Amino acid sequence: MSDAEIDFNETIRSSGYTSQKLWWEANPKAALKSFESSVSPLLMNGTLQCILRGIDNLYGVKLLSFDLEEWQEADSLINENYSNIFTWYQVAMKQANFSELIRPVQPEFYFMKQSAESKASELSFTHTILRIDPFLDFWNVENKRRDNLAKVAGIDPVDAKSWRAFIKFYTDLAEKNHTTGIKQLQAYSRDLDFKFHKDEEVRFRGNLNYEEIKVFQDWVMNEFCRIANEKGWVHQIHVGTNNLKNSSPLPLEDLGKRYPQMKIVMLHCWPFFEETAFLAKYRPNFYIDNCWTPILSPEFFSQALNTYLNFVPYSKIMCSNDATSIEMAVGSSIFMREILEQKLLEQKAMLNLSDEELRTAALDMLHNNAVRVYGIGSEIK
Repeated sequence: MSDAEIDFNETIRSSGYTSQKLWWEANPKAALKSFESSVSPLLMNGTLQCILRGIDNLYGVKLLSFDLEEWQEADSLINENYSNIFTWYQVAMKQANFSELIRPVQPEFYFMKQSAESKASELSFTHTILRIDPFLDFWNVENKRRDNLAKVAGIDPVDAKSWRAFIKFYTDLAEKNHTTGIKQLQAYSRDLDFKFHKDEEVRFRGNLNYEEIKVFQDWVMNEFCRIANEKGWVHQIHVGTNNLKNSSPLPLEDLGKRYPQMKIVMLHCWPFFEETAFLAKYRPNFYIDNCWTPILSPEFFSQALNTYLNFVPYSKIMCSNDATSIEMAVGSSIFMREILEQKLLEQKAMLNLSDEELRTAALDMLHNNAVRVYGIGSEIK
């Protein structure tokens, strides 16, 4: 809303409340009416439509009417379901025909305080993937998070030797907890050209300048990739969607060649559909995951399939559902399945494909390719 120059917080303040929640509790009719007015320019936006369709599918409540009773019903049901979130996620996943959940986690997840019952409940249906992007900020002299992680590991990373031991400690810890690989979001803050540097070229701590920071980050990324390569892990990498001047995937080609046993899964990919298509077609360890694309815009997912289907082997294409809630993920999956069906039927008419060939392609893109890449779950025939 803020990107659309909609200052809903000012509307809340002018009504005498400090939060939307308090306004809703005190005067739901007025709060909803004001929200409808503010959000109306975004009604065709992919993000909002995915949420609305997900809630309709999971709760049978149509919020687009902005009927107060409908919204109060949804509010009550959501509050009830989220009081036991792990049970709710499993129920919702079954209803939406989601078979597996991969959750990117911070390194602290593996040792944080959590009841044994709660952790067992979550891990009974969740596969973790280790977020490595935080480690790339651990060069500065004062960094409490690095120091806390160092204390747990019993290793203070100050040079190449201690940094390798530090990284090994957390990748081993993740592996003991059955991680599926590593993930990074560097495309949101820098380019994806991770060059190789010798140990003596790197300053590991201090008041580093821009170039020194980049060399340090390159070195850390290469160390994580070296381990992922040895273990045959997946490496999820955000591509595009933000920082568009520097988030092209093309520089990843060198990283993929350097670590050929590491499976690189390019996430989102908008607007770099042609670039990701090139890498997925011509580099054996590169894959495409269209997650989040329908949330940006269902039309973007349609454009992606137009680019990929006659160029990239469909064994390299995945259609999973990244989201900020299970409701959003379900709405995104509805758009994704509808658009995929439409595009496959177009291929059938153009290429004279059989229904069984289309079914195999759909099952692979929606499910089986991810089973093969991540090594979790079971293929559907």
